[in-house]
Amino acid sequence: QVQLVESGGGLVHAGESLTLSCAASRSIRPFNVMGWYRQAPGKERESVVSASDGVPEYASFAKGRFTFSRDNAKNTMYLEMNSLKPEDTAVYYCKVRGRLCIECPNLEVWGQGTLVTVSS
Repeated sequence: QVQLVESGGGLVHAGESLTLSCAASRSIRPFNVMGWYRQAPGKERESVVSASDGVPEYASFAKGRFTFSRDNAKNTMYLEMNSLKPEDTAVYYCKVRGRLCIECPNLEVWGQGTLVTVSS
């Protein structure tokens, strides 16, 4: 199994930047799908970016402002967020999906979330 722990959330002003981290308890190499999601108060969880086999696909609101990356050596993936807006306020979650071995079941694991608050 694997556990994911997000960090880096906080309170920022509009226009500022934050970088979120998602640290895994083991190697992230087996996971071919990785991504970040967010859930704003009173809204459904939505995809921010989903990277399949290393190719990220960004939600329209994230294009040009957010950047996904991963560091396999550190078992960590990141979400760099620039030009933040009040509407980016949400709890941000990381997720991985994949098999730890050829015959293992497909795993989907979520982190506990980290709160990002953007003030106007």
